[in-house]
Amino acid sequence: MATTPQPTQRRYLMCEPTHYTVSYEINPWMDSTRFTDAELAVRQWRVLRDLYLELGHTVDLIDPIPGLPDMVYAANGATVVDGIVYSAKFRYPERQPEGPAYEKWFADHGFVTHTAEEVNEGEGDILMVGDLLLAGTGFRTDRASHGEIARVTGREVVTMELVDSHYYHLDTALSVLSSDPAAPLIAYYPPAFSDASRTELERRFPDAVIASEQDAACLGLNAVSDGKHVVVAPGATDLAAQLTERGFEPIPVDTSELLKGGGGAKCCTLEIRTAP
Repeated sequence: MATTPQPTQRRYLMCEPTHYTVSYEINPWMDSTRFTDAELAVRQWRVLRDLYLELGHTVDLIDPIPGLPDMVYAANGATVVDGIVYSAKFRYPERQPEGPAYEKWFADHGFVTHTAEEVNEGEGDILMVGDLLLAGTGFRTDRASHGEIARVTGREVVTMELVDSHYYHLDTALSVLSSDPAAPLIAYYPPAFSDASRTELERRFPDAVIASEQDAACLGLNAVSDGKHVVVAPGATDLAAQLTERGFEPIPVDTSELLKGGGGAKCCTLEIRTAP
C-alpha cells in the first residue's frame, strides 16, 4: 500500500526581483530585446512567497542589489546541506557578484560557509534527494565541483550530465518531490539527460514521475515540493495530473514574467537545510 505524501516544514531564502530585467543573454530563454515588467515580476514573486508562508514555511529575505537582475533566482546562490553552506561560483561574469553576496548573507546569519574553488551554480545544479546529492553538469557547473561538495558535506554525490541547453540547470529538468531517505521520489524529463545519466536515474529511481515535453517546455519541473504540496507552473498540466495520482497536491503559481530570464518557482527558492 502506497504511503500518503506528508508535508514537512521548510525554510527558504528568497530575493525580491526589485531590479529584475533581461539585459543580457546567458541561456536560451533570455531575449534582451523583449520587454520585461519588473512590477509584474514582483507581484508574481510575492504570490509565491505568500503561498510558502500560508503553507507554514519560513521565508528569509536577502536584499536585492542594483545591477544584479538575476539575484531573484536565489536557488543559484548557494547549496545548504546540514547547516553547511557551499557557496556558488558563477560561470558568467554578469552573475559572479551574486556568489559572494549570498555567502555573506549566510555568514552574517551564523552559518558555516565554504567558499567554492570550482565553478558551480548552487542548488540550481545540486539537488538533495534522500541521503544523496544529484549534481548537474554540462552547461553551468563544472564536474570538479561535485567532488568538492562531496568533501564539504560528506554526502554521496551522483553526477548528472545535461545535454539540452534549454535545461541548463539540473532544477529545470528534474524536481525533487520527496526527500524522505526511506522513499525518495523525483520527477524528470529524460531527453534533457545523457544516455548514461538516464540509465542511472532509471536504476536509482524506478518509480519516478516522467514529465512530458509540454511539462518541460514551460519549466514545469522547476517546481518546489514540501513532500505534499508541489508548486508548479500552470502550463504543466500533465505533470500536475500525475502528481495528483501519486497523492500530491499540485498548486499552480504563475511566474511567467520570471520565465523570461529562464527561471520558475524553484529558481526563486533556495532551501536552507539546517543540521539534523
